[in-house]
Amino acid sequence: MFLCQTGTQGFTYSPLDMPTTASGGYCSLNPSAMYFFYFDESGTRDPEITGKRKDGTTFAKDPFYVLVAVGLYERKWHAFDHAISDLKLQLADRLFHTRHMKLSLADCEVKSVTLRIPTQRAKESAFLDALTDADRLRLTQVYYQQIALHRMPFFAVVIDKRKLLPHMTAEMMHKKAYELVLERIERFLYEFHPNHQGLVVMDDTQKQLNHAVAMKHAFFQREGNQNMMFRHIVEYPFFTDSKLSNGVQLADLCGYNVYRAFRSKDFAYPYFAQLVPAIYCSEQTVPDKLDGLKIFPDDSDLAPFALEGYRVFLKAQEAKRPADGGGP
Repeated sequence: MFLCQTGTQGFTYSPLDMPTTASGGYCSLNPSAMYFFYFDESGTRDPEITGKRKDGTTFAKDPFYVLVAVGLYERKWHAFDHAISDLKLQLADRLFHTRHMKLSLADCEVKSVTLRIPTQRAKESAFLDALTDADRLRLTQVYYQQIALHRMPFFAVVIDKRKLLPHMTAEMMHKKAYELVLERIERFLYEFHPNHQGLVVMDDTQKQLNHAVAMKHAFFQREGNQNMMFRHIVEYPFFTDSKLSNGVQLADLCGYNVYRAFRSKDFAYPYFAQLVPAIYCSEQTVPDKLDGLKIFPDDSDLAPFALEGYRVFLKAQEAKRPADGGGP
């Protein structure tokens, strides 16, 4: 479990209210540190699950949409970024000397699609295309190693488009996913880091959608939603070019792993399974609940799949632990 802090004495704290002192007055959170939460998505934003060709025939579209966030404590940022960037620069330097390729860090972006699909890699990433399979694997592993090394909490929302109401638009779906992830981040900070604040960092992809998300975010900060007030989330989302953010690139890799696990209904998919221990689990709910993972809508068959998958995962973890040999 992640490092946690106990609640501050002198007031009762609820995510629905400002903290209050024992006498009933309001008091400050006195924030002392910051978490960065890096967001990215997988799957398409198109809420339709069927399309129609010019000849009138239909075809199936992507049935799922995934939005994830991975958290990083501010004082861990330098170690996190250096571990990844130093390896990128090392590999880029080798390519300069062996293949006369002059690459900047921005040219060394790592994305799931360019790692997995050779044709996309050849078109979009001269850096990854020039690396050997072993080097690409090494680079990928360095990203994932940071999660456990820096105790990075993970959050994911899986939208089952098959269950959405007909009026749902791409913008509405994306904003709903964002709201659900943000709720889980607020609960994580409230429970384990009540004196910390959270800053959202997202890939800068589409100006109109960025604006819609920022306005929704501002509303949540002022008014909250039907479930809570967002007292730990500060500032507007910070939209950045993913080429310049190793955190967003890590979120991209993680997002596909969640998508892949649910698309194939394979909770044991190795790249997803290594994320499971990082998913936020509250100490105030049942032990077999992944509080940082949300399936929407609730009537999706992905919800019982996730619940059973996590139970199997816990049993497997328990079986790996050495048996207690007892003693005198």
